[in-house]
Amino acid sequence: MRRLALPALLVAAIVLLALAAPLLGLTDPVRQDVARRLASPSATNLLGRDEFGRDVLSRLIWGARTSLVVAFASATIACLLGTLLGLCAAWFRGIGGILALGSTDIILCFPPVLLALLVVTLLGPGAFTLILVLSVLFVPGFARVTYGEVLLVRALDYVEAARAMGSSTPRILLRTVLPNVAGPILVQLSLAVAAAIVLESGLSFLGLGVVPPSPSWGLMIRGARTTLEQAPLLLVWPCAALTLTILAMNLLCDALRDVADPRSAAALFSKRS
Repeated sequence: MRRLALPALLVAAIVLLALAAPLLGLTDPVRQDVARRLASPSATNLLGRDEFGRDVLSRLIWGARTSLVVAFASATIACLLGTLLGLCAAWFRGIGGILALGSTDIILCFPPVLLALLVVTLLGPGAFTLILVLSVLFVPGFARVTYGEVLLVRALDYVEAARAMGSSTPRILLRTVLPNVAGPILVQLSLAVAAAIVLESGLSFLGLGVVPPSPSWGLMIRGARTTLEQAPLLLVWPCAALTLTILAMNLLCDALRDVADPRSAAALFSKRS
């Protein structure tokens, strides 16, 4: 539990800071002041102003809301759909399971950027489009991780005991199988959240994600690129926020895996004893 404390506090601090953005009395993140463009950090603007004179700190915190909402929403949707597909495919096997898992292979045939281009062309850019694209991209990873883990545990003694006791299939899957494969799924979830933050920033950087002038870390990096020589710090702030957030997410879910996975807990206990 001690290992869980530090990453949990980091992630909680980042999430709470993003959620509290309306309560912090920040400058309007889309308000321009061209006369003060590229202003250096000061007491009134702690991180300075960008190429349009907008407050960098305000855009950084409000941009965190966009990145985190897109990341958590897309990763959660993909986790639910992918876990369900992998669970059913591994448990029931047969042609239905093969088709359920094989259908995700079609998604892997499309490079992420090309798939994003296709969806954006059909639906237009925006946060909803990003959530849709990222959810589809992450489903195969969750399905394959769940499929492999369920195949390992479906013939173990405690699963056979649950069958012998007459437990229904949904009860076995939800109460017996799923808790014992939760560790790898949590790790995959951490990777999906971190990857979603990076992809959201990358797609926004390319003009395929969040629509300007809405704040986004990707849009901040895009704008900072054009003024790199005059104000190099404008590139540092969003990149530092991305790095810290991704690192905190990965540390948190690694710790959650050790706490939630019974096999990891048993191994740790036997090592100590």
